[in-house]
Amino acid sequence: MYVFKAAVLGAGTMGAEIAQVISLSGLPVLLKDVDPDQLERGMAHLRAIYGRRVQRGRMTQREAEDHLALVEGRLDYQGFSDVDLVVEAVPEKLELKRRVLAEVEGVVPRTALLATNTSALPVSEIAQALEKPSRFVGLHFFFPASVMRLVEVIGGQETDDETLDSAVEFVEGIRRIAVRVKECPGFLVNRVLMAGLAEVFRAERDLGLAPAEIDAAVAASGLAPMGPYALADALGLDIAQDVSETLKAAYGDRFDLGDRIAALLAAGKTGAKSGEGFYTYTG
Repeated sequence: MYVFKAAVLGAGTMGAEIAQVISLSGLPVLLKDVDPDQLERGMAHLRAIYGRRVQRGRMTQREAEDHLALVEGRLDYQGFSDVDLVVEAVPEKLELKRRVLAEVEGVVPRTALLATNTSALPVSEIAQALEKPSRFVGLHFFFPASVMRLVEVIGGQETDDETLDSAVEFVEGIRRIAVRVKECPGFLVNRVLMAGLAEVFRAERDLGLAPAEIDAAVAASGLAPMGPYALADALGLDIAQDVSETLKAAYGDRFDLGDRIAALLAAGKTGAKSGEGFYTYTG
């Protein structure tokens, strides 16, 4: 199945990044959110990505404007009647994902593919809210999606082979690398990532190190483009905590992030998107 038009549900940072990747490939995409302010922030984030590409000489201003014109912000389901693929990118709450996917299933064509960008929740459990779970698949993009090439493709218990093949074809069509992954908590990459974060947080506590020291050491080593604390802030501490709880419930305390993130969240600090997390952000 070829995708001629796509939609993304949720205009948070990740949703905006996914919409940008889709539009960069030349496909029209709807970016929907229920919050007008969040939708504007998402569109602003998307425009900023294209702005950076122009500044770095990777495209002309005209090319950026042409790609931006492919993205339409929506507060309702107007324009969804001819969408071929929907990617859900709302917060990691099972009931919320079920609700929005059940809503959109009722307005898109019956042939449309529905996908979730969940980073840890079981695809099959989300699919229980759908009339056609065979057309539902996990498409897990990684932050920042505008840079990261990998996309995990996860089939649920009822996902059919045609849907999986179409999902892989779509990912490759937007110039990303599709990796087929079996359904399990955390899938592949987040099981590795969250285990690493948990170990780093234990080292911070046991060795009395500061987050900035650890981030500097990781960056200097060349192991990753940013340190684990900067990554957690960029990802969103609320998302990191949700994923950790899911993995801890499935695999045990080796995925326990301790109380550092919980304390920051209790103070309303969710990372870069709130202006403060492990670090403080301005401008």
